Amino acid sequence: MRYLVFSATLVLALVGCASGPPPSPPRAAGSAAQDALWLDRLSFGASAADLAEVRRDGRTAWLDRQLKPQRQDLPAPVREQIQALAIQQDALPVLVQRLEAQRKAADAVADDAAKAEAQKNYQQALTKLAREAASRQLLNALYSPHQVQEQMTWFWFNHFNVHQSKANLRVMVGDYEQGLRERALGRFRDLLGFTAHHPAMLRYLDNEQNAANRINENYARELLELHTLGVGGGYSQRDVQELARVLTGLGVNLSDNRPKLKPAQEALYRRDGLTEFNPARHDFGDKQLLGITVKGDGYAELDRVLDLLARHPSTARFVSRKLAQQFVADEPPAALVERMAERWQQTDGRIAEVIRAMVNSPEFDASLGRKFKDPTQYVISAVRLAYADKVVLNTGPMIGWLYRLGQAPYNRQTPDGYPLDESAWAGPGQMTTRFEIARTIGSGSAGLFKVEGETKDRPAFPQLANPLYYDGIAPRLTAATQQALAQATSPQEWNTFLLASPDFMHR
Repeated sequence: MRYLVFSATLVLALVGCASGPPPSPPRAAGSAAQDALWLDRLSFGASAADLAEVRRDGRTAWLDRQLKPQRQDLPAPVREQIQALAIQQDALPVLVQRLEAQRKAADAVADDAAKAEAQKNYQQALTKLAREAASRQLLNALYSPHQVQEQMTWFWFNHFNVHQSKANLRVMVGDYEQGLRERALGRFRDLLGFTAHHPAMLRYLDNEQNAANRINENYARELLELHTLGVGGGYSQRDVQELARVLTGLGVNLSDNRPKLKPAQEALYRRDGLTEFNPARHDFGDKQLLGITVKGDGYAELDRVLDLLARHPSTARFVSRKLAQQFVADEPPAALVERMAERWQQTDGRIAEVIRAMVNSPEFDASLGRKFKDPTQYVISAVRLAYADKVVLNTGPMIGWLYRLGQAPYNRQTPDGYPLDESAWAGPGQMTTRFEIARTIGSGSAGLFKVEGETKDRPAFPQLANPLYYDGIAPRLTAATQQALAQATSPQEWNTFLLASPDFMHR
């Protein structure tokens, strides 16, 4: 009974933390606690290895290595889990065509009951591939030494959002996310080009339906409003219409069949994987976009327009502000955003340099400990702290928690992505669920080590009171959290109170 009463009291305290971060006790400049807090902001939770590296080599050297990741040095057990996934075995066109054959075979079944069963199996096959992608995402976030790259992979997927449940996107999201990961710290123009030509984006925003004399503006509008210039970025409805004309003919072809074209169109046809440019569907008239004439010569039009959008000052400001909102504050300082945008234009949109300018700013340091963790940050950081040196065997519970918290991978239905501000994630229901998750992790009963096919979990009681805690976390805990921890009557209860504390909810 005492546990339940105290738990309820702590939940109420957590709800109160939604109004702002807990007051931070003084931290000595250059202390391990301050470095751990700095790492919390740039990673999915500080690790003992990263903290030791920062203490040994300094923040600048750590950040330099993060911004130029050489290779993916995952622990062997993690590599083995990832390599066993079906999404790792075949290229996207092979996976898609295999699933398309299954879909067509299911649709062709004559018996109603057998047809329903075959269609259900097809849907389950799609869901399995999306779940594999989510598992790979979580394993990378948990164990990759390239934490800034993983942070940016999540950020870019959210920025260039697609929803897994539309059509057959469940088979595509893994490939889409991996492409974003490979480009996460490069030039924004490369990211923009990748997303504009990926079948997941073209299908999600209906550009495969966009053809001359049958214009569909969905992708054109989001490309301007959400991906580049932003609302108020200086474009008009006419610009949306003209960009939609540029995008005509760019679509998805899931088969090996080439469309029948007139002889004059054959040389203009392009095919790259599942993405197709069909000149028979393209509007070859000249376009007027953002005050510039785009000559109507086919596939090359889009490259010229993407160059224009990637280098536009409004894009630099809009994306810089969103980066600062993710990493600094819900309402980032205008002066910081302007400096980031200036660095963007100086470096032709090199994301690593924009991040460096942000991290080295006084505004970044001043914000440490004040940014509320969204569900993804919360869940992954809790598991990283609990099981830093023990590789989880089953990410299913984590995926389930993210569904309960409203931020499951690839599951934001609208193209704007999940919100980045605290108000979206700090309600009473969210806090109660976080407490339940903290209790599950803290007691070692999370199911993270329950292998598929086995009937029983392998309990793994976490030791949160470890050297990382004493060096990097304990010195910055508020008096209220210290008092709550002191009242814990068991290690499990102590773990729960730490993971559910307002201090741990912020980074």
